[in-house]
Amino acid sequence: MGACMALCSLASCASCLCGSAPCLLSGCCPSSYNSTLTRLAFSFLMLLGTLVSIIMIMPGMEAQLEKIPGFCEKGASIPGFHGKVNCSIIVGYKSVYRMCFAMACFFFLFSMIMIRVRSSKDPRAAIQNGFWFFKFLILVGITVGAFFIPDGTFNTVWYYFGVVGSFIFIVIQLILLVDFAHTWNQRWVENAENGSRCWYAALLSFTVLHYACAFAAMVLFYVFYTQPDDCTEHKVFISLNFIFCIIVSVVSILPKIQEAQPSSGLLQSSLISLYTMYLTWSAMTNNPNRKCNPSLLQLVNNNPTASTAPTPTIAPGQVQWWDAQGIVGLVIFLFCTLYASIRSSNNSQVNKLMQTEESQGLAADVETASDEDGVRRAVDNEEDGVTYSYSFFHFCLILASLYIMMTLTNWYQPDSDYQAMQSTMPAVWVKISSSWLALALYLWTLVAPLILPDRDFS
Repeated sequence: MGACMALCSLASCASCLCGSAPCLLSGCCPSSYNSTLTRLAFSFLMLLGTLVSIIMIMPGMEAQLEKIPGFCEKGASIPGFHGKVNCSIIVGYKSVYRMCFAMACFFFLFSMIMIRVRSSKDPRAAIQNGFWFFKFLILVGITVGAFFIPDGTFNTVWYYFGVVGSFIFIVIQLILLVDFAHTWNQRWVENAENGSRCWYAALLSFTVLHYACAFAAMVLFYVFYTQPDDCTEHKVFISLNFIFCIIVSVVSILPKIQEAQPSSGLLQSSLISLYTMYLTWSAMTNNPNRKCNPSLLQLVNNNPTASTAPTPTIAPGQVQWWDAQGIVGLVIFLFCTLYASIRSSNNSQVNKLMQTEESQGLAADVETASDEDGVRRAVDNEEDGVTYSYSFFHFCLILASLYIMMTLTNWYQPDSDYQAMQSTMPAVWVKISSSWLALALYLWTLVAPLILPDRDFS
């Protein structure tokens, strides 16, 4: 909470948060559209909360968090656990949950307010596109209040909200990655047709690179996450997802698919295959069996079902929440959040799923964006109709808040004695099933024009 308050002074220096969207680019930022600026500003608030959450779980911060009055008094707020809670492990987990709870509440509030806003002429559009300083104060106020939420059922209930929300956000990430790959492929093919053939070589190089990384990942998974006489689930997960990736790759280049969707190809399939391998890895890192999961963190009890299991002994200031897959997940999250804010897609299928319309681009013309005094302003491109659903955009940020909460805490939850964290198989199944759903969704985007020829999939 102290880190959150400390960032207030930093944020107050950012002129782009002090007024309405036309004020955002006054003199210091390139000309752009109102709709793009607003999404970037809300994404900035999301990333600010993410940064605070990261600071709260850094090694050594648990000693500072324990100093917050009443935040962790050895379980005094949990009936039957007074004096028993291991605060050095629990406080980081609690801090991330409360910070992300505050962000989810903040975006839920705006999601409700912005329901059925049709154009910037709606009075609520002014709230969406302006008053950034007051929005920041509201977020800080909700965050401070969240730190006074008592323990008990809150952590358990919010964990399951996080599981469901993260599952949905993983699918949204796949949609954004498919859209990114389609746009990437389309633009480089156009460049190759209008200029140098080297663009084709570049496309081929990235496609081969993606497949090589996915294949290398599969080999490493068999080496480090399986045993000859154990880890049957991991062997099934790796083998099935590898086979599924081959299937979607072959389907994407079938003649009938190419005829119905000329823009489909191996670049998209290679990127989806790589993403599927990441989801497989992420699922396996939550297996509570340390024999099959060498990356299980030290703060996790190796046998959460046994009441006599020893509590992990960790030196003061050395509580470690980070692991490699968490860092990769954070990078993917940052990319998808930024891309969702600035995306300019002509893919009608993705636009319908993401509740957006075909955009005019990121930047406005200099003449359009300049006032009579020559000062460049943001251009209101939503007078006739919004270019994205305000309410759905905030709903996606709610899901993003839940996803970052689960990612930063590695999908762990306290054991029954609040002495250590535990990783459970339900988290494994949620992640692996999300990878299957993601592959099925991508396969559907390929075959849908053939199955439903009367519908427009252009």
